[in-house]
Amino acid sequence: MNVLYIYAHQEPASFNAALKAVAVETFEKTGHNVKVSDLYAMHFKPVLDANDFMQRKKPEKLALFPEQINATKTGTFVADIMEEMDKVKWADLLIFQFPIYFTGMPAIMKGWLDRIFTAGFAFDPITQGVYENGLLKGKKVMMTITTGADENTYSEGGSHGDIHTLLKYITHCIFEYVGLEVLPSYIMFSVNSQSQEKGQQRLENYGEILKGL
Repeated sequence: MNVLYIYAHQEPASFNAALKAVAVETFEKTGHNVKVSDLYAMHFKPVLDANDFMQRKKPEKLALFPEQINATKTGTFVADIMEEMDKVKWADLLIFQFPIYFTGMPAIMKGWLDRIFTAGFAFDPITQGVYENGLLKGKKVMMTITTGADENTYSEGGSHGDIHTLLKYITHCIFEYVGLEVLPSYIMFSVNSQSQEKGQQRLENYGEILKGL
C-alpha cells in the first residue's frame, strides 16, 4: 500500500510529531510505502491565487475552475502543486494529521486542499464528477486529530458540540465530494494536559490502528 501522510504541526518536539514518527515507522515496518508532506517544514504556500498557474487560459480575468481544468490537462500548475498531485496519484491511502484550530484544520492544511484538490484533478464540476463520481474514487482517507479541549466539550451536549458533526464539512463536503472513501478518524482529546503515560499509550494505540488498516 502507498500512503501519503499530510501533516500540519509547527513543533518537531511535539506530541503530534511523535504521532507522525509512529505512523512512518509502523508503515515502513509492515512493508508499506509512505511519503510525508510536512507542510510547515516545507513552507507550503497555502494561498490559492493566480500565481498557481504557469500558463493562463484567459490572463485577463481569473476564473478558477476553467484555469484549473486547463492546468490539469496541460500540466501547467506551478511545481509545488504538481509535486503534491503526483503524491496523491501515487497514494492508495491519504492520512491528514493536525491539531484542531477553531473546530477545524490549520489554515496551511486547508490551503493544501484548496490548491491540490483542484477542478479537473480531484473533481469535475462540468460532468458532475463529484461524490460517487469524484476523480479520486478508489482511494481512502483518514484523519488523525488532536485537541486541547476534553471529550465532553466536543460531545453532543458539550459547549463546542459533537466533533464529528463539526468535521463533517471535511469528511463529507471535501473528502467524499472528491470520491474518497472515508475511514474512521483517530481523535485524541486533552493532549495538552495528558500524562506521559497516557501519551505513550496513545502512541502505541495509534500504531496498532495503523497496522489494522
